[in-house]
This record gives sequence, C-alpha cells and structure tokens, in this order.
Amino acid sequence: MGLLFATAIVLITSCFTLVPALAADTLLSQGKTVTASSSENAAFPASAAVDGNAGTRWASAFSDPQWIQVDLGATASVSRVVLTWEAAYARAFQIQTSPDGTTWTPVYTTTTGTGGTQDLTVAGNGRYVRMYGTQRATAYGYSLFEFQVYGSTGTSNPPGCGTANAAQGKPATASSSENAAFPASAAVDGNAGTRWASAFSDPQWIQVDLGSSQAICGVTLTWEPAYARAFQIQTSPDGNAWTPIYSTTTGTGGTQTLDVTGNGRYVRLYGTQRATAYGYSLWEFAIRTGSGGSTPSPTPTITPTITPPPDPGGDKLLSYNKPGVASSTQNDVNCGNCTEARAFDRDPATRWATSSTTGWVDPGWIYVDLGATAQIHKVILQWDPAYAKAFQIQTSPDAVNWTPIYSTTTGTGFKQTLTVNGTGRYVRMYGTQRGTAYGYSLWEFQVWGTGGAPITPPPLPPDPRTPPQLVWSDEFNGAAGSKPDAAKWTPEVGPGVNNELQYYTNNNNATMDGNGSLVMEARRETTPGSACPGGPCQYTSSRLNTYGKFNFTYGRVEARIKVSGTKGLWPAFWLLGADFFSQNRPWPYVGEIDIMEHLGREPQTVYSTIHAPAYFGGGGFGSPYSIAGDFASDYHVFAVDWNSQGMKFTVDGNVIHTVDRATLETTKGPWVFDHPFFIILNNAVGGDWPGPPDGTTVFPQKMLVDYVRVYQ
Repeated sequence: MGLLFATAIVLITSCFTLVPALAADTLLSQGKTVTASSSENAAFPASAAVDGNAGTRWASAFSDPQWIQVDLGATASVSRVVLTWEAAYARAFQIQTSPDGTTWTPVYTTTTGTGGTQDLTVAGNGRYVRMYGTQRATAYGYSLFEFQVYGSTGTSNPPGCGTANAAQGKPATASSSENAAFPASAAVDGNAGTRWASAFSDPQWIQVDLGSSQAICGVTLTWEPAYARAFQIQTSPDGNAWTPIYSTTTGTGGTQTLDVTGNGRYVRLYGTQRATAYGYSLWEFAIRTGSGGSTPSPTPTITPTITPPPDPGGDKLLSYNKPGVASSTQNDVNCGNCTEARAFDRDPATRWATSSTTGWVDPGWIYVDLGATAQIHKVILQWDPAYAKAFQIQTSPDAVNWTPIYSTTTGTGFKQTLTVNGTGRYVRMYGTQRGTAYGYSLWEFQVWGTGGAPITPPPLPPDPRTPPQLVWSDEFNGAAGSKPDAAKWTPEVGPGVNNELQYYTNNNNATMDGNGSLVMEARRETTPGSACPGGPCQYTSSRLNTYGKFNFTYGRVEARIKVSGTKGLWPAFWLLGADFFSQNRPWPYVGEIDIMEHLGREPQTVYSTIHAPAYFGGGGFGSPYSIAGDFASDYHVFAVDWNSQGMKFTVDGNVIHTVDRATLETTKGPWVFDHPFFIILNNAVGGDWPGPPDGTTVFPQKMLVDYVRVYQ
C-alpha cells in the first residue's frame, strides 16, 4: 500500500512472568560496546543506555522502526532484560538475540508496551542483544535511560543438554515429498544414506513428534545439496501453534549444528527460501534435548560427499562478496552503513555511497579485490540517483598502478552494462564528474569475466512452471461466523500508519459469511486506550497476512474481491517482502507489490503499484484502472503474474500495468523482487491517500474475499 504497518505482528503467543533475577544472573551489558539505528543528537548517544548512570539516556530519531543493540563480547545465556524508559517509550517492540549481529531471533515480543521500567524474563542465547522498536507510543522517538541485560556467559547450551538424537525413529510428517523414495521418515531413521526431499516450491516443512513435551537444546541438520537459504526451527505443544527458536536467511547447507532453547512436543524445520531450483532435502534431522544424565551414544553422522557439477566455462560473477575499498563511505540517518561491501553483495536494496560530509566532491572512487588476476569482460553498474556523469573503469595488478579499460563523459545513471576487455586483480570505478550535487552511490558494482577467485553466489529462485500449478489457496468456505484459518493467516493487531484511523482487531472484524467469502468489516467503534491521529481510534477493521505460514517467490497471485466503497475507505490486496520480519529490514528496502488498492472517494478506479528503495510512496511505479461503474457493486478478479523478468497486473483479465525488469532497471532503479514475499489483505479507514471519512460515509463497510490463490 506504499506504507508499512508499524505494529509488530504477534507471531508467538508467549506468557512471560516478571520475576526477580536469580542469584546467578549477572549484569552483562554495562560498559559494553553499543550501537543504535540513530540518535536524536550528540547529547543522547547509544552508550548512555549502558553506562550505569540513570541520569543519562539514549534517544532515537522520530520514526519507526528504531533499535539499540549491545555487544556482550561473548556468547551468553540471556535470562532477563530491564528497560528503563524515558517518556518516549515503545508501544510495540521485540527483544532479540544474535550470534553475529546480523541474524536475529526474537525472545520477547509485545504490542502493548507500558513504558516506565519493564523487567522482562526471557530465555535466549547470543553475543548481541537488541531492543527493536516498531511502534512508538508518542510523537517522539525511543529513549532509554538504561538497557540492562542479565544472564551468564560460558556454554551456549542449556545445562544438562543431552547428546542423543531424540528424533530418531519418532513419527515424522512433511508438507510434501518429491516422490515415494524420499519420505519424511527417512530424515529421522539414523541412516545417513536415506533422505527426505520436498516438492520444488516455497514454503516447505518437516516436523517430528517427540511423543511428549521436551526441553529442546540443539538441532543438527545434515543437508543434501538441495538446502534451505532461509528457514526457522520451531516448536509446538500440539502441532498447531508454533514458536520460532531459531531463524536465518543465510543458511549454508552442509551440516548445521544449532544451539537453541525451547520447549515442545513437536519440532519443525520451516523452509521459506530454497538455495537451489530444487526443493528441500535432509539426510538427517537430529534433535538434542535437555534430559541431562547419561545418554546412549548417538548414531554416527556421515556427511555425504557432494561432487560439484563440472565448470561449464564462460564468464562468471567475480566480484560477489569480495573486499572493496572506496574514497569514502556514508553512515548516517540518510544512508546507514553504506559501505563498500554493499556494492558487491548482489543485494539490490543495499548500496555504497561516498560520505555526506567529505565525499560530495570529485573525484570519487570504489574498487574491488577479485582475489587473483582475472580477465574482465563486463562491468554492471546500478546507480543510485547520485551517479557519475564522467568516469572510468580501471584495472590494476596491485591497486597502485591503474589502466583505463572504459571511459565516458556522458554517463546516464540507472543501470549501465559495459562491455570491456582488461586484465587485473583489482577493478575500479573512478568518477571524475558527479551527475548531481551529491556524491557517488552504487546499488550494485558487478565484475564479470574469467579467472580471479570467485565466490559462488546463492542461486536465484526458479521461475514458475509452464503451465503453472496451484500451490496455495484459501477458498473461505468455512461456516458462517467462523474465523480465518489460523494455519494460513495471522491477524495484525493495532493501529495503522500514514494517518489511518482504524484499530485492527484480533479477528473481531474478520469472519466467514457461510456463502464462500471472507468478510473484513470496517466499523465505527472506539477502541479505548488506542492511539490514532486525533486521539483514540474511532474505527475498527481487519488486516491479515500469511507471513511465516506462506512465503513465496514468483507466481500468479490472484483474488476475487468485492471491495468496500464509501469515502474514507482504503481496501487493499498486496505483497510485502518477508525480510521485513525475518531480517527486520525496513520498508521500502524489502519491496512491495500492490496488486489492488481502492479509494472510496474514487469508486470507479483501482491502482496497481510496486515500491522499492529507488521508487516508493508517491513515486512508486504503477497504473490506475477505471471502469464505467463502481468496483464496490460486484466481485472482480485482481491478479499479478510475477517472474524473474517482470510483472503483469490484471483486473478481470484486462492488463492494466506491466513491469519489464530490464526497462525498470534502466529508467527507475533496482529490481528488488527476487526473494520471498507474503500476502496481505486489509480494509483500512482513512489515511493520507484516501482522506478521512466525512458526513457521507456509511458504516459498517464490508470487504468480501471469495478466494486467494497462488500458482507456480
């Protein structure tokens, strides 16, 4: 919708009892290294939250999300976090832990933060601990007098963690099997020569029933080459409600031994992004429990020998994840951590930029070390609007003596694919004239050729099959009054953003009508204690999403919807990048695909739009579509066909907007849509775009959804 719902989604139902720390707990955070997403000014640095002085504080910029994290210096078992808030506190936030400052696991989540002093009992392991705020309680930022982390250092395994494989021989089920030769049971049979393999789509899962509730302290995954790039380990008491105890978006394959903390009878691996064009495949899914005492010797794990495919020859991407050096870099509120590495990570939503204080000058440059001498045949530059009008591509054997292999004084910006011919270990973009008053900035700097010492990047997701097959759907055929399927949908609870006026409820406004449709009803009713523009929220409505239950990349996504239709209403059907939650990456970097937005004040028109870091909000790339009548008078089918080369948006089969990837990259900015997304349905009230209801507005207003289907 060109907006983000700032309230964190409560994906985990947990009960936290606030109790004093045990005697063994130690204050681990005081005086440690601390960083933050921003500081209001130099008087309120992140370090003030861990200095032990209750008269100093950290304060953030006045926006969502914001975070502060502390490096404990070593892996610790974290048992308690105490937040001493200034008046600018968090309404919705998470406490997260991480082994590396990159991959984060939530250990506490709330959307009803109280401010004051919050003493939280948690259970997690990590070197880094972060408070990640997603909704401010005031118009100001986030501010903490003290951010105290208690626990113990040493082993990251809970005491008494056994070594036996508790999963061996237990009942196992899976979302799918490639065929009868690769059943779920093969992953828990203790035989390293048998394996489970899934269908070739996302998401997929495998779960094991341990027979009784257990304390889970470790998981070992022995992958076949078809491994998971992004996945969670989850536990459940009943096989229905799941709690994540480990999350990653940078899975490595091979044998992964994970230290975790959780409880449950059921343990599930939930894969959301494959690393190959195939499915997910495990030789063994082993689970360690906190039984303590002596345990039988585990079955030896044999890591299968993987023979890499023969090198087909030809040019390769040589610069992926290689070290870079630049004339300067930017790291401020406008471009946080915009370092050299961001240009070589094959992530089109991150960028390198020259310093905003010293780098808006000529010349400006960045080079990459390919690790060994290479023959350079192609260079791809994806520019931010701060592009080079005049620049050279240069090579060097030693990063001292440079030879130009391409020169221009008429640089165009956006995406430039340059055919070159040169030899060297180092390749440099050397800018001599900026195209704007700003500095130089690149989303991507790719070097292609032969030789060097390339790192193989993760494979891109496969395009949908031809013809596509139905892989997920909800037909909403439940009994009248029944709620949305909890296995498919999560209700988002809380107020919206962009000056929306409704409070989204916990499915109080979402029911089946008994005739095959979901009803998402907007009502005029006040939610006491809520905060919307002007005071408590005067309306309620519904917003649902599939995050963690169905994330996917590419396909045909369609829904048959009868929109609500009165002034001030804003129904929508859209997709948001899953890394908004899995990596806590902010909008618009995650990408957004608006399949349908309807404004009640324009009854005859709907809009389809995409948003990314270089084109978003009012500058998003999209098109309107109008009919002779009112969209609220009948059902219509809204769809997008999405693959690696672009998108096609349709209404009732009529093409209303087309996105050609190659054209987009050379005229708008990077394509950021090659990763998992999830589905959102919502019926908003008010907001900057539709405006508020007025005296002509009629309530209640129903958005009816006949079905949602995804084909791949």
